[in-house]
Amino acid sequence: MVDADQTFVIVGGGLAGAKAAETLRTEGFTGRVILICDERDHPYERPPLSKGYLLGKEERDSVFVHEPAWYARNDIELHLGQTVDAIDPAAKTVHFGDDGTLVRYDKLLLATGAEPRRLDIPGTGLAGVHHLRRLAHAERLKGVLAALGRDNGHLVIAGAGWIGLEVAAAAREYGAEVTVVAPHPTPLYGVFGPEIGQIFTDLHAERGVRFHFGTRLTEIIGQDGMVLAARTEDGEEHPAHDVLAAIGAAPRTSLAEAAGLTLVDRSQGGGIAVDEQLRTSDPDIYAAGDVAAFHHALFDVRLRVEHWANALNGGPAAARSMLGRELTYDRVPYFFSDQYDVGLEYSGWAPPGSYDQVVIRGNVGKRQFIAFWMKEGRVLAGMNVNVWDVTEPIQQLIRSRAQVGMEALADPHVPLGSLVS
Repeated sequence: MVDADQTFVIVGGGLAGAKAAETLRTEGFTGRVILICDERDHPYERPPLSKGYLLGKEERDSVFVHEPAWYARNDIELHLGQTVDAIDPAAKTVHFGDDGTLVRYDKLLLATGAEPRRLDIPGTGLAGVHHLRRLAHAERLKGVLAALGRDNGHLVIAGAGWIGLEVAAAAREYGAEVTVVAPHPTPLYGVFGPEIGQIFTDLHAERGVRFHFGTRLTEIIGQDGMVLAARTEDGEEHPAHDVLAAIGAAPRTSLAEAAGLTLVDRSQGGGIAVDEQLRTSDPDIYAAGDVAAFHHALFDVRLRVEHWANALNGGPAAARSMLGRELTYDRVPYFFSDQYDVGLEYSGWAPPGSYDQVVIRGNVGKRQFIAFWMKEGRVLAGMNVNVWDVTEPIQQLIRSRAQVGMEALADPHVPLGSLVS
């Protein structure tokens, strides 16, 4: 039973935390809502940091989830630039690391997100080594890319995932020289596998990006504190004025671990283990967003999803669960990306080894197509590239688990909706 005397605390001021706070109020919760953010900026969305804002096409204010006045207007106690150093589940308290404040909670949401993985090689302390996770990172990197483009400078990117490719595209639009170093044979190998990954190799190579696959950086070479080159495992040296580490992100689980909550092993994706209602092993503590690892009944696997849509939907779902609403969080994973003149949306989950074939509908050469990852005639995932308004039928196909005729699936003249049984 929820009443006005209760206190709900949210640790983490990203999209998941901000949307959870919003949902508590729109669902009628009149108790105390405390939102703790370790950044000094108001809660913001991350996709623009490697897309429109990084390119200078979106204003800084456009990235924020709510205008600053919204929090006071909705009686949200927003603590910016504050860290939490301990949670005591037995006493149901949160301890602020900055000033020692102790706050008691009735329900607690951990939306602590993830942090960039660091390169563990010589030279990472040089001034020209960058990460991209926070607004401050994007602000700095935007100036770096502009300078590289102006001076015909070289950027080396470690990693060919979403951040690596989106920054590569932005850097080329600024006019910088770009080399991408990655251990797999194609970009986004863990998401797409080799078949579709090659399409993105070609997309970037046509724009002048150089790829060095099958290896990793072993050293960043510098002089007088500045980057001069990046060396790879095979002994090659790549000219560089700046280096971006884009080798993934690690869930921020230290608070949960210290509090004795059940975690998921890193080999299985890591994160805080939650049930279908986003509850942790403590019934009064919930987790959402990048840090939460939930069992997805559709794919029969525990997933930790680091994309915008999971924060957008997971935060509100956790808030409703905190309010005692019955729910099952089983959203089909979804993400989007923009690179040059290519826009895409991906729904589902189909890592290499989980599917037996890829079916293409449309024209790959014109980069206007839909790719479907299949297992025994069933759609596990679908990605539309420069084809729009098809996310809903793609997700319906995934959810239906229906066996689909390959010819009909590949035929652009057959409406996708007609294939859903």
